[in-house]
Amino acid sequence: MLTLVIGDKNLSSWSLRPWILLKHAGLAFEEVRLPLDTQQFRDQVARYSPARRVPVLLDGATRIWDSLAICEYVNERVGGEAWPSDPSARAHARAVSAEMHSGFQALRSTWSMRAALQGLQVPLGVDGAAEVARIDEIWRDCRDRYGSGGPWLFGHYSIADAMYAPVVLRFNTYGATLSPTAQGYLEFALEDASLREWLRGAEHELAVEGRPAAHL
Repeated sequence: MLTLVIGDKNLSSWSLRPWILLKHAGLAFEEVRLPLDTQQFRDQVARYSPARRVPVLLDGATRIWDSLAICEYVNERVGGEAWPSDPSARAHARAVSAEMHSGFQALRSTWSMRAALQGLQVPLGVDGAAEVARIDEIWRDCRDRYGSGGPWLFGHYSIADAMYAPVVLRFNTYGATLSPTAQGYLEFALEDASLREWLRGAEHELAVEGRPAAHL
């Protein structure tokens, strides 16, 4: 049995990425949640991760502690089906996934993950606005090229959709202004059953904390 160690569902964007890919891949896994910035996290995370960070995937003696590396491992477990089958599309999907993995720092720092909340008003600044525009461009380009194959970025669900899932939630929380094509992808992704399951978990976390689940 696979085990995925994650942080808070309301806060941990990196945890969401492999979690939602595992759900879409249909691989059974046990979920272990360590609340971020708590003594429990500090006491327990070293048991799972040499980097003392989440997420971590455990498969017997194998440990993978990077979100994209976990996604690649999942891809191997499902015979390569987590990337597009066409080599050109697969290279494109890897490029936009790597771009998300390593970039968009202004967006990350200004619009932090608050999955269960909506209606937050936080100005982005010039750099953040440029990054939103770049994501809009990525989504439009993917949908224009591969839309005939299905509703996801590359037609069928792929690692690229998992990598951008936290952005979908950020845009929903803070109210990003998007092109019609990008907005259509956002609205479709928000209705995904696996993402809705994650959101229910985030709402439960806030309820336990005694905070409202939709608005501040």
